[in-house]
Amino acid sequence: MSSSSFEADFEVASRIAHVQPVKGLRDKVDPRHTALVVIDMQNDFIADEGLIAREGRDVSAAKDMAEHLPKLIKAARAAGIFVVFVRNVYTSEQNFYLSDVWLEQAARKRAGGYTRIPVCAAGSWGGDFYGDVRPEPNDPIVTKHRYSAFYNTDLDTILRANGIRTVVFTGVVTNVCVETSAREAFVRDYYVVVASDGTAAYVQADHDMTLKNIDRFFGEISSIDELTALWPARNTPGRGR
Repeated sequence: MSSSSFEADFEVASRIAHVQPVKGLRDKVDPRHTALVVIDMQNDFIADEGLIAREGRDVSAAKDMAEHLPKLIKAARAAGIFVVFVRNVYTSEQNFYLSDVWLEQAARKRAGGYTRIPVCAAGSWGGDFYGDVRPEPNDPIVTKHRYSAFYNTDLDTILRANGIRTVVFTGVVTNVCVETSAREAFVRDYYVVVASDGTAAYVQADHDMTLKNIDRFFGEISSIDELTALWPARNTPGRGR
């Protein structure tokens, strides 16, 4: 889209919207109304000994991303941005969370995951956060049991209670839990930003296609360097985090 076309369309959008739309990435990720949401950075999805690697899939992109993500989290904290961690709990001793539908899909498409191999069991090493990508004591931790970070969780309540308009998504995997959560954030009327190098998939083509689809229909794609440049460290206290 040309800049002139965008300006014309944005002018119309501003006129008909009940709330003035945010214009430009800088204003969209303003620390006063932005949350950084870190999705499923857990051993089972990233570590060499975790579920995904045990199923024979390539976790190298996720491991590489995990080396760079702390830079973005650190910049977000320094700027006073609200940081939320999301984690999965799937396997439980009495199977509280895995339905027949879920298990049938796993039996058809997974190499033992969710059936013979526990996945992100509560209190397990596999369910623990990976490496240095960990919450601090005051960070909310949202526990989910499906791909979406919003489905049957209190994430929406937490974000709205803290005045959040924009959600910056990071984590794994781009084409599953990140994408599902980003789509749902958009239909709940949050501005959506996805950090292209702050997310990862196990197949590069899946990662690339998801980013292309999100950029077209659900949000905006940015990068760790671009976002950190827009988030200078604050000089005054904010959010208490």
